[in-house]
Amino acid sequence: MLYTHALVFLADRGFVPASFRVEDGVYTELLPYDTEEAGAVSLEGACVIPGLIDIHTHGNSGADFSDGDYEGLKAMAAFLARSGVTGFAPASMTLPYETLDRAYATARKLHDDPPADCARLLGINMEGPFFSEKKKGAQNAAYLRDPDFDAFLQLYEHCGGLIRIVDLAPELPGAADFAARAAELCTVSVAHTDAGYEQARAVYEAGATHLTHLYNAMPPIHHRKPGVIGAASENDRVYAELICDGQHVHPSAVRMAFRLFPGRICLISDALRCCGMPDGEYELGGQAVFLSGGIARLADGTIAGSAATLFDCLRNAVAFGIDRDEAICSATLNPARQLGCADRFGSIAVGKQADFLVVDEALNLKSVYLNGTRVE
Repeated sequence: MLYTHALVFLADRGFVPASFRVEDGVYTELLPYDTEEAGAVSLEGACVIPGLIDIHTHGNSGADFSDGDYEGLKAMAAFLARSGVTGFAPASMTLPYETLDRAYATARKLHDDPPADCARLLGINMEGPFFSEKKKGAQNAAYLRDPDFDAFLQLYEHCGGLIRIVDLAPELPGAADFAARAAELCTVSVAHTDAGYEQARAVYEAGATHLTHLYNAMPPIHHRKPGVIGAASENDRVYAELICDGQHVHPSAVRMAFRLFPGRICLISDALRCCGMPDGEYELGGQAVFLSGGIARLADGTIAGSAATLFDCLRNAVAFGIDRDEAICSATLNPARQLGCADRFGSIAVGKQADFLVVDEALNLKSVYLNGTRVE
């Protein structure tokens, strides 16, 4: 299929007038804007951007990945596709290993036999249980554990290597050794931590290359105690996640994040099962979560995850003053890099999978395409 008369977003050039051809779900040609051909679909000057990739989302539509329910995970993937997210890595919670194993089995099933009109499952984000009790946030303290490579490896092998991100707190015993070993298999991220600068730096030098939801569940940056944020920002290999729902991070801190990590921000939703649902009481990792006015909190008032979609977060980032091109890369190509699949996803280029969104100049979503076919 040939799509013509579009403003196509190319990661290294921004928006360019172009047409493009898709065959067998893959981009095969980039052509001049006004290319004519019988049967071609004119996009009438609309903007085309890569499908978004959410590497940190727990749930939506009343379902949570950690439930270990395949139908729930499929419903999540369908909602994501309708919302402009064409690829995702569902995030698990701090739970018993056997619970994680069941959830990961559903991910493997969805990955191996992807349903139509559903976002692609590109990997798993193992958020927990290797976290600090002091910075556990909305994680369940009853299931916190010290880094355990053998337990991780068993989960990794059981799900066919789908774990693409594993999180840990650098101050825990054996964290640097775990990071060095796990980094041979997937991206290692620092998260839910009270670590100081030297502890964090040691884990990054050992092989960690990611920082989970920057600012949240970690010490604030201080001029005498730069901590985790300082150690991550000065390491050019480290990418940082950012929840841009307008609740977790102030707009000024969003702008600061893009300066601290130039070209290395991954926008995430950190969405919970209450995403896409009405106000009320929900569940997260065995704890009650209360959604009110778009904010999800635990009973003690702690902000849990978000109720926003990644597309909401992308638009918020631009509204907060982030350059539109950089914001788009932060929700597409950068996440693909951290999942290790940027050779196939995350940008519009010949040979890559044709997952794209049609939007207007204000980033209002018009339509979603997977494999070059419109999602209904």
